[in-house]
Amino acid sequence: MNIAIAQSGGPTCAINASLVGVFKQGLLTEEIDAIFGSINGIEGMIGDELINLKSIIRTNEDMELLRQTPSTVLGSCRYKLPPFEEDPDVYEKILATLNTHRIEIFIYIGGNDSMDTVVKLSAYLHHIGSDIRVIGVPKTIDNDLPITDHTPGFGSAAKYVAATAQEIIRDSSVYSIPSVTIIEIMGRHSGWLAASTCMLRANGEEAPHLIYLPEASFSTTQFIEDVRKEMAKHQAVIVAVSEGVEPGGDEGELAEFQSGATDVFGHKYLSGIGKFLERLVAEQIGCKVRSIELNVMQRCSSHICSKTDIDEAERIGRHALRAALEGNTGQMMFFRRVSDVPYAVTIEMTDAANVANLEKMFPEKWISPEQNQVTDAAIGYFLPLVQGEVDICMKNGLPVHFQRPLQMR
Repeated sequence: MNIAIAQSGGPTCAINASLVGVFKQGLLTEEIDAIFGSINGIEGMIGDELINLKSIIRTNEDMELLRQTPSTVLGSCRYKLPPFEEDPDVYEKILATLNTHRIEIFIYIGGNDSMDTVVKLSAYLHHIGSDIRVIGVPKTIDNDLPITDHTPGFGSAAKYVAATAQEIIRDSSVYSIPSVTIIEIMGRHSGWLAASTCMLRANGEEAPHLIYLPEASFSTTQFIEDVRKEMAKHQAVIVAVSEGVEPGGDEGELAEFQSGATDVFGHKYLSGIGKFLERLVAEQIGCKVRSIELNVMQRCSSHICSKTDIDEAERIGRHALRAALEGNTGQMMFFRRVSDVPYAVTIEMTDAANVANLEKMFPEKWISPEQNQVTDAAIGYFLPLVQGEVDICMKNGLPVHFQRPLQMR
């Protein structure tokens, strides 16, 4: 048989490691011949744009370099697969691609929107009596997929965010004048990444002094009061805020700092809360203030990736192919945490419908009663996910990345 792999959604440090996991397992499976990669997610399956991965991943060195290379080597997409009843032609094109290349297993690596594709495509194949299997592999730096303890890509992003916040703390501490620094961190509806900065307390840091998440209530009046209280205790106040935090009501003009655009899934393009709060502090407190938006660097900063994250991403890719070979379809693989100390997880599977288009929020029990900080109880959850360092391949003093061949660009 032949198999195909595709990657979808936003890039991460670990999504290529999951592809390598599927690829390695495919090489070890005698009944598998060709291992295809679909260019730009499900769009490649619709347009029959496939590449034989054995032609570009030729050696163990290639696999290791790809495993530590961030972003999606196959490209990505944010294509919303329509219901079969509305557009059967799309499904027939996918089926034609699958049949033309004798593909019996399709592995889709992505987030909750990508699991929607797994659900719809596997249901369609079952409806027409096809034995082709579809399995989802989770990924997202947002860590907002239900069921799974955490998602591949999150640990590396959290490690980068916390390390960068620590460097900002050092930078902000050198002057004798009072200051406020606001760090805007990705997180549309869930604040996992911003919350992960609490890990710095495990190393004796007091900052970030304030952490604001979309799951907590927020008002600009209370925010200013919180900042004033912290300024009474600290010369340089550090604030971590999720991009999805909204002032609410008529308390501000956040829209002035945002584009207002949405993607095909109806998600708003965010960012802007940092600049909004910077202006608020300047107007109402009048101290030195700056905002820093970490932006896309959070997703692909592989130079400080988590070895635990990369290793687990590869493992879950391997397990996905094994699950498909056992006859499963319409499933998503997930991590179940067995213990924090020593850290251990098992890899299991759930119906992809339990994940598709759903979000896992940061637990209310880990948010302080004041709604402006994360409790120490969360530190034990985060720390295991950022452990270990990958031996990054370097050349001329810089990281080396696996380069996409010309026929894939």
